[in-house]
Amino acid sequence: MLAYIGIGAAILVVLLALMIATRPDSFRVARSIGISAAPDVPFGFVNDFHRWTEWSPFENIDPNLKRTYAGSPAGEGARYAWQGNNKVGSGSMTITESIPAGRVVLDLFFEKPFKATNLTTFTFTPSPEGVTVEWAMSGKNTTMGKAMSLAMNMDSYLGKTFDEGLAKLKRVSEA
Repeated sequence: MLAYIGIGAAILVVLLALMIATRPDSFRVARSIGISAAPDVPFGFVNDFHRWTEWSPFENIDPNLKRTYAGSPAGEGARYAWQGNNKVGSGSMTITESIPAGRVVLDLFFEKPFKATNLTTFTFTPSPEGVTVEWAMSGKNTTMGKAMSLAMNMDSYLGKTFDEGLAKLKRVSEA
């Protein structure tokens, strides 16, 4: 009887490993929103890490979040690091490209609760109403990321947070 249980457990482990191995090697999550403001207004909130507390949904998760700023005050070369509770973890972001009222590109590094490197891009496209802002994140799926994707849909989870942040960005930009 124990032999059958052992064989069954081994089969389940192999099936789980195969399921994890077949998950995508990369991911991309993107959301956008229309904002009734000139493109330079929301761009200003994104391009300056000191202003992220006004709109980023990640800023309110840990009331004791420790923030440090380095490099340029805003734009290319600006760096922001954080250290927080288990929900926020720790990491840093660096603006690697800043095109006024057009695009902001960030290299995003997570240290805790897991190590990851992602590319985050904010694109500001003029529209008849003002501007459409897209917030996108892409990266590689490590084995841990692939395993987590079996239980959690990254697009739904992260997309919901992006939608929340974009709604806040809209409110502060239109105020």
